[in-house]
Amino acid sequence: MSDTYQAVYDAVRSRFDPIDSGRVIAAIVSCFDFSNARAILQQEFMGVAYEHMRPSVLFRPKVAIDGNQWCALYGDNLQDGIAGFGDTVAEAMVDFDKSFTAFKANQCAATPKKEPLGAEMAGCFEQILKTITDGPND
Repeated sequence: MSDTYQAVYDAVRSRFDPIDSGRVIAAIVSCFDFSNARAILQQEFMGVAYEHMRPSVLFRPKVAIDGNQWCALYGDNLQDGIAGFGDTVAEAMVDFDKSFTAFKANQCAATPKKEPLGAEMAGCFEQILKTITDGPND
């Protein structure tokens, strides 16, 4: 039995020895298109980076149930703070992001228009910064 096995082994081995494995791998790789992989990875990275810039991620509002909805609150209370509501925590966070953006827009609109543009933006930034720093400390 070992004589037959050795003969078969030698016959199969002689068929594989002349194969250039480098050319085989290059031929296989050339069949696949990897050109869009970089663009896909860049797009995914930008999506993750965008999510990390959301106000609900940066300021980490307190999340609690308020009645039959979830409430994401940044500040001491609803009157002085920024809040978002939703049927789920994710919806409350999205609503918080919208409320945060609207809050900044309302503060900028309330700034007197008599000042030069640079001073107006500085005043708006100071109002927003004061509101953020006066919020809860984690």
